[in-house]
Amino acid sequence: MSLQTLAKPQWLTFDCYGTLIQWDEGLLQCVRELLALKGISQREADFIRVYDQYEHSLEQQPGYMNFRQISEQALRSTLADLGVAYEQADGEAFVARIGRMPPFPEVVETLSWLKQQGFRLCIVSNTDDNIIAGNVAQLGGYIDQVITAQQAQAYKPNPRLFDFAHATLDVERSQVLHICASPHLDLVAARDMGFHCVWIDRGTGRVAPADYKPDAVLAALDELRPLFENLGWTQN
Repeated sequence: MSLQTLAKPQWLTFDCYGTLIQWDEGLLQCVRELLALKGISQREADFIRVYDQYEHSLEQQPGYMNFRQISEQALRSTLADLGVAYEQADGEAFVARIGRMPPFPEVVETLSWLKQQGFRLCIVSNTDDNIIAGNVAQLGGYIDQVITAQQAQAYKPNPRLFDFAHATLDVERSQVLHICASPHLDLVAARDMGFHCVWIDRGTGRVAPADYKPDAVLAALDELRPLFENLGWTQN
């Protein structure tokens, strides 16, 4: 696929956590505080690795489970693996922290510029409506639509979530550009479904699928500006 042959899309869709919102950074801060209380602060790296595995596994289980339940169960299982007792308050504090995670420094200004260029902006995220509301509130009012796993009753990379998003926005796959930081969820979906995708590779060490090449790879969201200018998608 090539963006050179793509007409200017009406909609840009975004992954939220890791793309717009500081997921790894916010998760690490939460983990540091939690594990310090548990007396195992030296296990931060282990926690994040194990938690990610549990979360993504639970999202792909048959039958829909909301993201709050998934987060709490993944936390419970992770702490058990680390030999630490889980308390209900741990899960409640953990989920509450997600909605308070802030955007990356360049995000709000970039979203403003994209709106000025005539794009409509939508988030497509593996989360619940009431969790992501706190994150969206920090994005300057530039987001036109928020579509969640809760609404579609499915998680990425399941095509059901993206099919739901495209139907909701009333666009064909060729008429939308997806922008994401998650290679194992969003890039896999783009590979399997054939929609255009820009990967924001923020240097986390995550790698794209070996059998898929994104339409573009950028280091941060504000690099969309020169890319779109080169494509002739901007207004004078």
